[in-house]
Amino acid sequence: MKEFLKRKEIEISWQRYGIDVLGSMAYGLFASLLVGTILNTIGKEAGIQFLTEYISPIASKSAGAAIGIAVAYALKAPPLVLFASAVVGTAGYELGGPVGTLFSVLIGAEFGKMVSKETKIDILITPIVTILIGGVIASFLGPPLNALMSGIGAVIIQATNLRPFLMGVIVSVIVGMVLTLPISSAALCMMLGLAGLAGGAAAAAAGCSAQMIGFAVISFKENGWGGLSAIGIGTSMLQVPNIMRNWRIWIPPTIASAVVGPLSTLVFKMENTPLGSGMGTCGLVGQIEAFNAMEGVPFMSVLTGILATHIILPAIISYVFYAILKNIGWIKDGDLKLNY
Repeated sequence: MKEFLKRKEIEISWQRYGIDVLGSMAYGLFASLLVGTILNTIGKEAGIQFLTEYISPIASKSAGAAIGIAVAYALKAPPLVLFASAVVGTAGYELGGPVGTLFSVLIGAEFGKMVSKETKIDILITPIVTILIGGVIASFLGPPLNALMSGIGAVIIQATNLRPFLMGVIVSVIVGMVLTLPISSAALCMMLGLAGLAGGAAAAAAGCSAQMIGFAVISFKENGWGGLSAIGIGTSMLQVPNIMRNWRIWIPPTIASAVVGPLSTLVFKMENTPLGSGMGTCGLVGQIEAFNAMEGVPFMSVLTGILATHIILPAIISYVFYAILKNIGWIKDGDLKLNY
């Protein structure tokens, strides 16, 4: 069995399912729903109906297929399984949202890989098995999984309403740390459906931004402008190897996350979307989505909140605590150097 699974590129591990698949799932979301949202914003601002009425809706409707292909790709699926996963992804998204898509494609693709090239009519058997298994999973698991994630999201929303300061800290810190780890914070927030002011989306977006801006600023001396841009508008995940060597470098941006999370909701009354809440400053998606979520709010009010909680305060707080930790010897020169 071990030899068979190895031959079929089936690897049951946290690396494959928890990191590779979730990370690739986020790319699928970005390439469809995210791009559609950005184009819709451009279309609205520029008055281009082609973008708002045609391209954007199609991109959004293609999210399930895009996620399906992305997950199958992360599973190293052969071509017929990869292409059939677009169908499974569409079914999973319709019946169970992003989390339904994830499980239906994951299981369907793994079964498809098992039968791939095992028969003389592979062109029929492989996509049929992939679609049938994935479709069954989507039908049975999709709705309850979607309900479960929606329930967890509802609990977060309710808790944020009752304890806005405490939940602002918790959501901001946890989602921010998930963004830095090799796990998809965007996929997590989409699954939970974090949105609005009370839904934790603003705190999550601030927490993610604090991680990215914080690491970008405190590592500027060692990585220069290239590192600043790679981390600041790319991903703080680049610092994971350094965190493994010295976990204390994670303290400054995490403290920044804890501070700006509740500030974004209680003071600046920021809002965001499920997509933008887990993105931070990556491609400035979190900031674009803040404007989308606060469409009726004056431009300068939104811009002020973004600059304060996503950029300026995270930079200052992170650098202050970095200086303190460096002064007491917890952080040393070279601890934040990137090797890329």
